[in-house]
Amino acid sequence: MIGLILGTSEGKKILSLLNKYTDDIFISTATEYGGQLLKDYKYKVLNTKPLDLYELIYEINKNGIDILLDASHPYAEIITNNALEACRKLGITYVRYERPKAAQYEDSHVINVKDYEELYLKIQNIDGTILNTTGSTNVDKFINMKLKSRIVHRVLPSIKVMERCFSLGIATEDIIAIKGPISFELNCSFIKEYNAKAIILKDSGIQGGTDEKIRAAIFMGIIALVIERKNTEVPNTFNNEETVVDFILGLIINKE
Repeated sequence: MIGLILGTSEGKKILSLLNKYTDDIFISTATEYGGQLLKDYKYKVLNTKPLDLYELIYEINKNGIDILLDASHPYAEIITNNALEACRKLGITYVRYERPKAAQYEDSHVINVKDYEELYLKIQNIDGTILNTTGSTNVDKFINMKLKSRIVHRVLPSIKVMERCFSLGIATEDIIAIKGPISFELNCSFIKEYNAKAIILKDSGIQGGTDEKIRAAIFMGIIALVIERKNTEVPNTFNNEETVVDFILGLIINKE
């Protein structure tokens, strides 16, 4: 059986390509919403809750998975580390699909930072509203920074996300609940509406709307702070959906 850990929109394309050959597939997503997006595809098992290392090992053993494709979000480091460790412990093949990075912008408005500690040093003296587009799981990091600036968080419009934001004390007027990716024009509108002086983002690639955020920041004359990806080298890494599926199919043929 093929195991898929899916956390990006490209997961649907990978699954559709695999479905031309097999439905002997185990899928794991981090949310029920992620599972709902796959209802029109073929698979044997669907898990829609986060798995820790030992839960992942259990599912691999239970379902007879011998190839595990990690197509989680490029910033989901814990998931990737767990997938690597599970494959190592069980002696099965690990394969990684990683979304390509966004274009690099040589512009004074664009500032790359390595982590949230460096980010804090860059934003602590910003006078004005800051748009945070790094996701609801990072809201507490900004609360702990105790910034003088107003932070407006752009997050997914799900009940769980809203509950998390409210439980952390985020005011309704400081939440933009919308599903991305967001167009250049809408990014500009949000910047204008909130009179933002900076926008914080991850390099989620073209598919994640990174270019539109950066272009909007440059066009509107505000700072774009990009939290860089960690440079982790893992085996069997691919940046193209067709290529990674061809690799997996080649492994299957060689096993037969």
